[in-house]
Amino acid sequence: MIVVLDSGCSLKDKASVVRFIERRGGQLLVSEIGDETHIGLIGPEAQSLAGEIESMPGVAELRAVAAPYPQVSREHHPESSEVRVGDVQIGGTEVVVMAGPCAVESEKQLSAVGEAVARFGARMLRGGAFKPRSSPYSFQGLGEEGLVLLAQVREQTGLPVVTEVVAPEDVDLVARYADMLQIGARNMQNFRLLSEVGAQTLPVLLKRGISSTVEELLLAAEYVVSAGNPQVVLCERGIRTFETTTRNTLDIAAVPVLKQKTHLPVIVDPSHAAGERYLVPHLARAAVAAGADGIIVEVHNDPDSALSDGKQSLTLNGLASMMAELRQIARAMDRHIAPPRDPTDLVPLTSS
Repeated sequence: MIVVLDSGCSLKDKASVVRFIERRGGQLLVSEIGDETHIGLIGPEAQSLAGEIESMPGVAELRAVAAPYPQVSREHHPESSEVRVGDVQIGGTEVVVMAGPCAVESEKQLSAVGEAVARFGARMLRGGAFKPRSSPYSFQGLGEEGLVLLAQVREQTGLPVVTEVVAPEDVDLVARYADMLQIGARNMQNFRLLSEVGAQTLPVLLKRGISSTVEELLLAAEYVVSAGNPQVVLCERGIRTFETTTRNTLDIAAVPVLKQKTHLPVIVDPSHAAGERYLVPHLARAAVAAGADGIIVEVHNDPDSALSDGKQSLTLNGLASMMAELRQIARAMDRHIAPPRDPTDLVPLTSS
């Protein structure tokens, strides 16, 4: 429910409404929209308080919020949000490219990939230290050793790090090394994990589940935001359908749909949608044209030898070529992608 105050409502009357809701145990969000003050009332107390609030001085009307995810809905927050990760702003005019290996395998591998993605204009380094895999016999990641390597390559490149956290008990550990916490598709409805990252101050990258609807993705985001962390970026990464020629089916329509329903930034993962290296640039171009605020892609210096998802990982030259193409599309959309960097800006990595 949204409480709309009169345009001439006094500060005293506004404070009275806020105090009344807080005393009765209600949760609220106050926002200024044009010349109106909106007080978003969320939780089970909303309807029981409606009658008393409606008669209070300064209250113009009550509006029902149709969406079951009020804090991430555009109904309550019409302006698009931007999420800052280090010095990177997601949700503005820049289309942010996040790139790196599916899994951190070694210092040599990560340093080579990190240097390349920074040089070609990627703005964030992705890499998995903890890897939830379908098979218990597949490579599960290096754990904390991988996190240490990510932090070292961040020093080398200056790129903020986004990496996945797979269990509630690992959140504090991963947060010590990462700049952004990723919730993978398999964990989108791990509600304890969502609440744990919601209690953190680091931004969260929330991926859509393999068989999840757009509404379920937004409800998952609501878990994070309602726990106290408003810095959420949504990621469309393909959903499971009857089609077998690709790993998943990229729901490109989800980008404008999400943009219409939520104020949160939206990015696309073409690597997991495609499952094939040659398809990744095609889907990335479609994502930028559809209005995505960024893309996250897998890149490897030797994909044929990768311990995880080498088949869908771009080569270093493939990333450079794709970035050049994406810059053209971004310009056509009145947006931009960071230019290539001078290699001399990068700091050589020294082994500890």
